[in-house]
Amino acid sequence: MLDRFKYALQGGRTILTKDRNFLYHLMTALVVFILGWVFSLSAIEWLFIILAIFLVIITEAINTAIEYAVDLATQDFHVLAKHAKDVAALSVLLASLFAFIVGCIIFIPKCVSIL
Repeated sequence: MLDRFKYALQGGRTILTKDRNFLYHLMTALVVFILGWVFSLSAIEWLFIILAIFLVIITEAINTAIEYAVDLATQDFHVLAKHAKDVAALSVLLASLFAFIVGCIIFIPKCVSIL
């Protein structure tokens, strides 16, 4: 059964060992999960938090895949290779901005209410 997931698991191992940003995103997600537990988030709040976390993690994985593919295609500088990497990085930035906004909307009122 796990053979079906062999390549995905290998990809997970690769991104965990080769991409420090992915590890940072996972550590941030862990902190957010702990905060969510501490603040007893509602089901809807959890759905938005989980959506935001997975969106960041997925875009980071796609960004890394694009970087590997571009590096495989050319070791020389090419403006299109730069554009591909820059746009992939932008997707991670946008997902992270979405996650930040969701986090602020959910957690700021909860933090203010305990003051």
